[in-house]
Amino acid sequence: MIYRFGPFELDTAKVELRAEGAVRPLEPQVFSLLALLVENRERLVTTDELIEKIWEGRVVSDAAVSSRIKSARQALGDDGRRQAYLRTLPRQGFRFVADVSVERAPAPSPVPAAAEQPSIAVLPFQRIGDPTQHAAIAEGLPHDLITELARLRWLFVTARGSSFRLGGEIDPAEAGRLLGVRYCLSGTAEVSGDRLAVVVELTDTRTGGIVWAERFSGRVAEVHAFRAEITAQTLVALELRIPLHEADAAGLAVSENLDAWSSYHLGLQHMFRFNRADNVAAGSLFEQAVKQDPRFARAHAGLSFVHFQNAFLRHTPDPAQETRLARHFASLALDLDPLDPFVQFAMGRSYWLDGDLGTSLHWLERATEISPNYAQGIYALGWTETLAGDALAGRAHVDLAMRLSPLDPLHYAMQATRALAHLAQHEEQEAAGWAERAAHAPGAHALIAMIAAAVHAIAGNAERARAWTENALRRNPALSREHFFRAFPMRDPVERARVDEALKALGV
Repeated sequence: MIYRFGPFELDTAKVELRAEGAVRPLEPQVFSLLALLVENRERLVTTDELIEKIWEGRVVSDAAVSSRIKSARQALGDDGRRQAYLRTLPRQGFRFVADVSVERAPAPSPVPAAAEQPSIAVLPFQRIGDPTQHAAIAEGLPHDLITELARLRWLFVTARGSSFRLGGEIDPAEAGRLLGVRYCLSGTAEVSGDRLAVVVELTDTRTGGIVWAERFSGRVAEVHAFRAEITAQTLVALELRIPLHEADAAGLAVSENLDAWSSYHLGLQHMFRFNRADNVAAGSLFEQAVKQDPRFARAHAGLSFVHFQNAFLRHTPDPAQETRLARHFASLALDLDPLDPFVQFAMGRSYWLDGDLGTSLHWLERATEISPNYAQGIYALGWTETLAGDALAGRAHVDLAMRLSPLDPLHYAMQATRALAHLAQHEEQEAAGWAERAAHAPGAHALIAMIAAAVHAIAGNAERARAWTENALRRNPALSREHFFRAFPMRDPVERARVDEALKALGV
């Protein structure tokens, strides 16, 4: 992903900072720090989180943190007085404050007076230009979106009969007041020659701020395929953006005052950071949500994910117990809502921990049948297929997941899956490139570093293999080949032997 701000481009795929096209060299640790702050620009990053992510939890001095911040500022032509890019909040942490062009950030919004299940209305799109040209897309596309959004079990969607009565020219804030919804999805459709352009906007009706917007362009002759593409990408964007926006708002409230939905969304934000401290925080928030609403299926599924992470990353000394708890909470969620794809996803991942890839595939396929554009379910399906020995199918699914959700919190895991798929096809250098990108991504855990080490070793990149081995063992000295294959139960005996020999040679 490329983030543009001022004259700079931060390229996380190439691990480069460029100023007007020229590369500005950065130490790897300084680059990782800058990438972490840019990617989390919507919030404060605490000093403890910096140490957890950049120094892998090692004890470091305040002077070491200050030194890396100073180096990042110098690369950006910034300083501690101006703080045009990196702002220091004394005794709290740091935040990236410059405008970034990758996405349109939501305007700051107050905490809603009454927090409840997120709700949305989809308005008919406005037609620009000749109103007789392709009028169907202005009504047909919103209708498609209403149908698909109804698959998101956590989101209340106003029926078409109500939202379409308001027309497409009403102000979204007024539509929110009339329909009693928190969000409005609106848009425009414009035909120019043989081209069709569609703009889609998601608005927080409480503030009038834009949470997300995107422009789609295609050929008029391909209007039906174009509709399908817009529907798929909008659905995935909302699946990510609304929970993030809800979590941002919930984060401004006193935790004891959060309702079940706010606790759940804030828990998701912690859960996807994949470190021990945030996983504990996520578990507490999901427990709070379940206490307030015992029939909240997604909160139970969140608890399953927390215990999965404890077992997968060995956050606790009893992975067998964590595995049982991951299955237990997924089963509770399934009893409460068998049609929620996140619930099916949680159940499928719980079987990874037993190495039961066949049963895992069953649940993950069910998740994607319920919601065909559910990017995390598609990724997990591809990961399981790759481990089960079907690298071509796994690569196709993970490519689709990355296209659907390029900003996904599990994007690094998608890249790691692509690396293993290339490795299985004996495309070692391609595998090494994908593994390097995955391991460099902010949030990538120690097991991703182990994948990078093994892939680089097989590709003949001895120096990078040793570097990633040291990185993984520094972050978790207890890692071993046994742990690796428990986390990644590779079924192909030839591939498993290749990876095992590589890790053994690296001293793991």
